[in-house]
Amino acid sequence: MFGDYEAQRHWMEITVNLPVKDWYRNSSVNDLGYWGLDYPPLTAYQSYFHGILLKFFDPASVSLFTSRGYESYIGKLLMRWTVLMSDLMIFFPAVLYFITVYYSGKTTGDRSNMAWHTLMILLNPCIILIDHGHFQYNCISLGLTLAAVAAILSDRNLVGSMLFCLALNHKQMSAYYAPAFFGYLLGKSLRRKNPILEVLKLGFVVLGTFALVWWPYLHSMDASLELVSIYDSAYVVTNQTRFSARIAQLLFVILPFLIPSIMLSIPDLASLFPNYHALGVRLTLSCVSMHYMHEFSKSDDAMLICTKIYQFEQDSKV
Repeated sequence: MFGDYEAQRHWMEITVNLPVKDWYRNSSVNDLGYWGLDYPPLTAYQSYFHGILLKFFDPASVSLFTSRGYESYIGKLLMRWTVLMSDLMIFFPAVLYFITVYYSGKTTGDRSNMAWHTLMILLNPCIILIDHGHFQYNCISLGLTLAAVAAILSDRNLVGSMLFCLALNHKQMSAYYAPAFFGYLLGKSLRRKNPILEVLKLGFVVLGTFALVWWPYLHSMDASLELVSIYDSAYVVTNQTRFSARIAQLLFVILPFLIPSIMLSIPDLASLFPNYHALGVRLTLSCVSMHYMHEFSKSDDAMLICTKIYQFEQDSKV
């Protein structure tokens, strides 16, 4: 039944031809058994805007029903351009932001590696093969995650929280990094002058970002549940993966409650290490690797950021 190229094209077909409320609903005009949309709303909005581009230049490529399995030279070219546009608009600026923050405060000698590290990330073969050859658009969620890390490391915690929530709403695999973000932000907040206020501000930003992205589906309980269900169904692909998927989900639920006692001491622990940035890098790397070992049905997306984190971890002298 074709592959990811057809899945992405079909999502563009669905989003440009059907109202928002029907994007995740199984119906006579939206057969969820045929590459049903199984990613959060930000992916759907991305498909909608990309679908407008395809509809303008090649209407047949997103025509409802009749475009299934459609392939043409112009259609493939446009799909390639949508990935490149996502890189230029989201991923490239996020990388530059992250590099700038990462090297802030370093000596002139250390900064000589900025160009090299930038190229290492932008020319990462995994991203090129999966995003440009596999049509996954991971560059959007990864870009948002990198920007979130950069914002938090530059003490813009609320901006970082919003960016990470957007990453979660683009691809649910971003939840692999949630324990690191949760513990790091909570630890910083509880050591501020008004910890309760800081935590409330973070909660308000998280709820506000989710509410804004989910707004078209908050009109009814059924619509909300249809959207929530994708966070579960996307992990369970076959009966063989069901057990490992449940383990991963259980870990994700339990871990935020088990490890805060350790992570809350991060600001204090940081004084023991010469490189404060490296501590957050190591925590994120550990979270991603741990979930990768327990869940294999959707691990290609999450492990992409692991390669970039490892590149910088090697440069950290902890």
